[in-house]
Amino acid sequence: MQYFIGLKAYTDKAPFNPSTMVYFRMRMGLEIIDEINEMIVTGDMRNDRSDISDSDNADEKDVADGNSDGNNNVGDNKGKLIIDATCTPADIRYPTDLSLLNDGREKLEKIIDVLHEPLKGKEKKPRTYRRKARKAYLKTAKKRKRTQKETMKAIGKQLGYISRDLRHVEEMVKRSSLELLSCYKYKCLLVIQELYRQQKKMYDAKERRVENRIVSISQPHVRPIVRGKVSAPTEFGAKISLSLVDGFARIEKFSWETFNESTTFQEEIERYKSRHGFYPVSVHVDQIYRTRGNIGYCKKNHIRISGPPLGRPRKDDNEKLRIKQEKQDLRERVLIEGKIGEGKRRYSMARIMAKLPDTSESVIGIIFLVMNLEKKLRLLLARFLLRLVSRIFWQHEGLLA
Repeated sequence: MQYFIGLKAYTDKAPFNPSTMVYFRMRMGLEIIDEINEMIVTGDMRNDRSDISDSDNADEKDVADGNSDGNNNVGDNKGKLIIDATCTPADIRYPTDLSLLNDGREKLEKIIDVLHEPLKGKEKKPRTYRRKARKAYLKTAKKRKRTQKETMKAIGKQLGYISRDLRHVEEMVKRSSLELLSCYKYKCLLVIQELYRQQKKMYDAKERRVENRIVSISQPHVRPIVRGKVSAPTEFGAKISLSLVDGFARIEKFSWETFNESTTFQEEIERYKSRHGFYPVSVHVDQIYRTRGNIGYCKKNHIRISGPPLGRPRKDDNEKLRIKQEKQDLRERVLIEGKIGEGKRRYSMARIMAKLPDTSESVIGIIFLVMNLEKKLRLLLARFLLRLVSRIFWQHEGLLA
């Protein structure tokens, strides 16, 4: 590592403070990481592009397509594009309205203690009833089974305590100063004010939804992402749209807010064309991408989109070919599911430990950069072994001759 950073001789002392790596990572935003990733992927694809033969495209043309008129001219199209979206969960406690309000109340009490510090001996500290508030929270939180009425009653109590604490802070600021608060405490104060507004609105209207819902005081940028999976119906983190070409993954869209994957479909295909100079022969996606607009777009550009055609099932001479092609498309689309699973199991994408939005974006980008590097190393190793085996084979043939 010392040789890598340019030192001429080995030393027992640390060449720099470990915190320097944090600031260096903050300088490398997601855009810079994507540029590096593009250089890695494009360089390897340029070497492998000659492997895509015209016979592959011919095979694609021979398959019956339920979304086309059978006269597609795909001679100029090359390659296959696989698209999918996933969530990268952040390292936060599973949020509930009651636990969030209790966390906000405790942080407000610490803020009041800091603001009252210069007023000791001059004024009496405002009463926060922190012991009663804590006892009221635990009375409901520790119950294994509680009714909706009990939960709403506990939420109402915590909202009352937070409202009183916020009024105390507003009065104390007139005689004290917010400069006494650290940057983190001041940020928490702003977040708690917004959290109180959202929770009060839902409590009064007896609703469960609100825009830009805060699910973590320490990470207010995190949003709930509804995925509909059995194991985790809702995940909390950033949502990313991915594309996979020849085993290399790219982040096409990164957002802390939820979005519909189908709206980015055409943009990602156009980005594929700008990179390679041609449209793909086929695009492999799941059902959510198969809207009428996206299907019409693919038909216009002679791109075969995976999955059955819209409407009632057709029964004609090409039915068996279509079913066979659908199964093949499912097998090929599994590749991007495996890539997502690889990132979550082997590269810590299942729980992003970074706290700030910028550093979280950098961590997620670096994960895909490392996965692409590993893919490239595997290809280099395979080529090396192939050449080695072929050289040994020809030497053996020469000895026999």
